[in-house]
Amino acid sequence: MKKVFFLFGLLHCYTTWAQQPFQSPENIQLIQSDLHTHSVFSDGSVWPDIRIQEALKEGLDLIAITEHLEYQPHQADIPHPDRNRSFELAQGYGQGHKNLHIINGAEITRDMPPGHINAVFIEDANKILQKDSLSGIEAANAQKGFVFWNHPTWDAQRPDGIARLDPFHKYLIDRKLLHGIEVVNELTFSEEAFQLALDNQLTILGTSDIHGLTDWLFDIPNGGHRPTTFVLSRSKKVTDIKNALFEGRTVVWFQDLLLGKEENIQPVLTANLKATTSGYGKENVIVKVELENKSALPMILVYQGPFSFYKNSRTITIPPFQKKQLEIKTQKKRQNLSLPFTVNNVLVGPRQPAQIEFKFALK
Repeated sequence: MKKVFFLFGLLHCYTTWAQQPFQSPENIQLIQSDLHTHSVFSDGSVWPDIRIQEALKEGLDLIAITEHLEYQPHQADIPHPDRNRSFELAQGYGQGHKNLHIINGAEITRDMPPGHINAVFIEDANKILQKDSLSGIEAANAQKGFVFWNHPTWDAQRPDGIARLDPFHKYLIDRKLLHGIEVVNELTFSEEAFQLALDNQLTILGTSDIHGLTDWLFDIPNGGHRPTTFVLSRSKKVTDIKNALFEGRTVVWFQDLLLGKEENIQPVLTANLKATTSGYGKENVIVKVELENKSALPMILVYQGPFSFYKNSRTITIPPFQKKQLEIKTQKKRQNLSLPFTVNNVLVGPRQPAQIEFKFALK
């Protein structure tokens, strides 16, 4: 019996991996990306080919190789004066896989402030290794790189775990030298960083910051997933993806949460949560509605309208890629019906769930 259950579990995992995690809104490409990863060429535990194999296995569209510039704990065993070497190897391993973009990046590794800063879509990591953090950030911007603040809630640099801006960060934001912020890093989610992103027009990001194996850290064989940033891009071209990041068009998938700015969340939510109705039964005034979740995220809905349900409570969970049948007691037959919900695990701000409303014309 245990063997049968184990095989069923593996089948479920592979079936889930085979599907797109989220349906794309109309005229938008959802680019699943991880913009913060490491290998043995800084403080990671794996050769760069493993980063590429994981990305392919997990269905990523884009991955950045972002080794620490200043922190090189393996240098005695793996000396490499060229800070682009990890990316070059990864790029070689990715040849022939046209669906995966591999981009160059680097992590400017400094004390707080500003802390650790990633630069991606860069041309030469060596030129970003400078005498001070500001010079490195300016060099990344000179290469037209996308620059973001890593793990601003990291307790090694923020002992209270609270993300906040120092004057240096404000200086970078005011001069448009800092473009994004990690709201999610590895296993952590920061409400404070989420609010900083909204208040300062920073792109909202979620990354794995993976050093070991994604299978182990995120329990992927048992249905887990790495944190990723979905970029709402006009196409799958790297230039369009980069432009979308600069424009702040992102949604982050972290555990059983989806989060982002409201204008980005809403089209993704409406593309992945659908409702249909067969109307009233012949002998009652109960409306039958079917809700369908087209995504890999369980949708936790709370009904906000005046009616009650025949079989369900006001809180409804729809598992990934499944449907839920509802029966609404409208008290009398109506020509039109609106069903407003909050989606409690889809956030447009700290502790602020997204809203969705389904409207029907009834026969």
